[in-house]
Amino acid sequence: MTLQEKASEMNSSQAAAIPRLGIAAYGWWNEASHGVAAEQTANNVNSPGVTNTTSYPVDLSMGSTWNPALMYKEAGMISDEAREVVRNNNLDLSFYSPTVNLSRDPRWGRNDESFSEDPLLTGAIASQFVDGMEGKSPSGTMLPGSDGYLKTLPTLKHFAANNSEYNRLTGTSDMDERTLREYYTAQFRDLVQQSGPAAIMSSYNEVNGVPAAADVHLIDELARETFGFQGYFTSDCDAVYEIQAGHHWQPPGASAPLDAAGRTAYANSAGEDLDCNQGYHDGSNYANTVPTAVGQHIQTQTGVYNENDVDVSLVRLFTARIETGEFDNEASVPWVAAARARLAPGTWVNSDANNAVTETPARLATARQSGDQSIVLLKNDPVKQQNGSTTKLLPLKVPSSGAFKVAVIGYYANPTSMFLGGYASRQGPAGVAKEVNGYNGLKTAIQRIDPDATVDYYPGVTPGTLASVDAASVKAAANYDAVVVYAGTDGSTSSEDHDRTSLALPGAQSQLISQVAAVNPNTIVYMETVGEVDVTSFQNQVPAMLWSSYNGERKGESLADVVLGDYNPSGRLPFTWYQDITKLPPIGDYTIRPTASDSGRTYMYYSGPVSYPFGYGLSYTDFAYSHLKVSSRKLDANGTLRVGADVTNTGSTAGDEVAQVYVTTPDAPAALQRPIKRLEAFTKVSLRPHQTKHVTFTIQVPKLAFFSDQANRYQVDDGRYGIQLSTSSADADIQAQTFVHVSGKLTPTPMTVTARAVAAGDAAQGISQRVYFPDHVSVDPQLTVAMSDDTLYGYIIKGSSTALPAGMKVHYRSNRPDVVAVGPSGTVRTLGSGVATVSATVDYHGKHASTQFVVDVQ
Repeated sequence: MTLQEKASEMNSSQAAAIPRLGIAAYGWWNEASHGVAAEQTANNVNSPGVTNTTSYPVDLSMGSTWNPALMYKEAGMISDEAREVVRNNNLDLSFYSPTVNLSRDPRWGRNDESFSEDPLLTGAIASQFVDGMEGKSPSGTMLPGSDGYLKTLPTLKHFAANNSEYNRLTGTSDMDERTLREYYTAQFRDLVQQSGPAAIMSSYNEVNGVPAAADVHLIDELARETFGFQGYFTSDCDAVYEIQAGHHWQPPGASAPLDAAGRTAYANSAGEDLDCNQGYHDGSNYANTVPTAVGQHIQTQTGVYNENDVDVSLVRLFTARIETGEFDNEASVPWVAAARARLAPGTWVNSDANNAVTETPARLATARQSGDQSIVLLKNDPVKQQNGSTTKLLPLKVPSSGAFKVAVIGYYANPTSMFLGGYASRQGPAGVAKEVNGYNGLKTAIQRIDPDATVDYYPGVTPGTLASVDAASVKAAANYDAVVVYAGTDGSTSSEDHDRTSLALPGAQSQLISQVAAVNPNTIVYMETVGEVDVTSFQNQVPAMLWSSYNGERKGESLADVVLGDYNPSGRLPFTWYQDITKLPPIGDYTIRPTASDSGRTYMYYSGPVSYPFGYGLSYTDFAYSHLKVSSRKLDANGTLRVGADVTNTGSTAGDEVAQVYVTTPDAPAALQRPIKRLEAFTKVSLRPHQTKHVTFTIQVPKLAFFSDQANRYQVDDGRYGIQLSTSSADADIQAQTFVHVSGKLTPTPMTVTARAVAAGDAAQGISQRVYFPDHVSVDPQLTVAMSDDTLYGYIIKGSSTALPAGMKVHYRSNRPDVVAVGPSGTVRTLGSGVATVSATVDYHGKHASTQFVVDVQ
């Protein structure tokens, strides 16, 4: 490729076709957060939406399931559908999903896109999204039937610390290194190491004053060198533009803020491989500025910007496309064959004329199953009945025959258009025909039990607005055996670029609930919202409350399943439901630990009052825990702890329990600001009535380490650790507890090896990396070794190399010694034209880690 052709492949919207090389135009900006939602089929525009594809519950609902296996099943179906609808079944397979930013603040406008406030829970569920999308096994390995090909290319976003919308483009997320590593990037680390995602998207914001799209510390030092990320980085759309237009960034040592060529040079050399060149943009992008920037020899953080930087990015981008099978005979790519067997090639069109054919019964059933498991039972108090008995209102007891009347009240129960959450596909008439809203789901299910039952709908609010209560709806509610008030939010409440300033239910919905409860004691409240809402005005007036986030196109069936007891609710809150948000820091404050002026954030640090704790959720049955045991009471900092216990369903209804293990450091000095507790393990277990199952958990003690800003590494505290088996993060919900003692220091072992190979003499020219090498030159691999405590050795960033630890040995091997030779002393040298793969393995105290890099000798 010419330099101009290389640059043309680095735009997201789209990468250009190069017919002479057999390269098709490729759209990198596609969406599939909770179903295939957009495909970049047009050049230089925002990603066009798709019509009539399956829309599953949003991420926050999936986080509420606490069920990674269900996420894996759903993601496999999303990626199957993606292969069916994308061009030629083999193009545009990069999806800008999942969002793994943490729901650290209930006011964030995109909480519905987040899985939880906790890094471990987010990593556990999102890793299964990645594995299912890529066509891997749940353990992150290639499936035997894949023949080594990836099904799709998921993209983790947004890296990093980007979840306040009011300043998302130009704000700075400021924090210490401990907070950055322990909280804001911990889930990215887990996902990289568990699933090996194809891509990461950098965020718009600055982190500690440096735009994330050009942040060498984030992209290279953390994601690549420390976490071991091997895929490509893409900008948010258009975060590279915002370096100049929004941040007006003037890097240290630069004489002026960056211009269009400068922003390209700084971003690309930092490791930003792909420019999503739509969204917030001007006329400049990688395709038309890379050649100019190369020609200007711009000095960046890594060296002099040059074509070698471009080559490294092109290798990453085309490696990803090659891994999907795009350039191979389609007969050899099983994902293509499977998609075409399900749906004849060329028959799917992006309009309602597709008849929603890919919204199959199996996929709709999974959307319903996900919705079932996402619903959280917040409250279920006994209610006195007309016959004098007292019983819990849920599950609703519908007689098999005779008169029985249920009112379903609220705009969101029967809306003119169902809201499916952000990044949802368009539903034309054929897709809408497969939707089930709350009212229709309840009506169908209730009348299936009792054909004589009456199920009526009332708007609850005046037509066309949520602003005032409809008095007729309230008056009518008094005459029903039970009432379901369906409250909600939608994209007008909060969204991308729009935070909430209040947690109140929009309009008069809270007043509606109170007024209905006053005339009918058998009132059930279901809230389908972007996240937490203020329930203080009515929570003591109603006996039963349910919550979920936006729950997919079969949400009405899921609600009916739970209300009627066809599914025993097993959802658990993936966030802390704060009682008073004035105790929180401002949303633009990214500190987590408490300060003199606030109570901190998340269950790990928040010391203020909560309405419902992280991990909370009720069931229609009861569970008991017994026989908590640990493998040892005394542990070395490098050891492993095994925890076991029995869980028993003591009730008469089958149900699923989520057993949660939290770890505390009760004796830690206050000055260290250790968390109140940390979730370290969980499992979802299905139990028949009176059945007992033994559950086990494995906790690696090094995972209990804290990052020290002073030492610049992770360290394990000596002392006592509490092991809590619990049903939520609240102390009141601890079912069993024991203590262990940890002593000693971490023994660092090599975890990640990366190479940034250069030729002899490159440093003098400012060349910091390359793929193409002259013949008969020495190759410096510039290895970086990341240890298990996050210490880095070898080449780190320009001007910051550190000698390898004493006793660490490095071994190189070339797969083509006639192209690249490895000498007896470990020297690497090019000999003749061709391409060789060089393996580098480090040995340190019996532990090994390795990497590979390509040397293309011209």
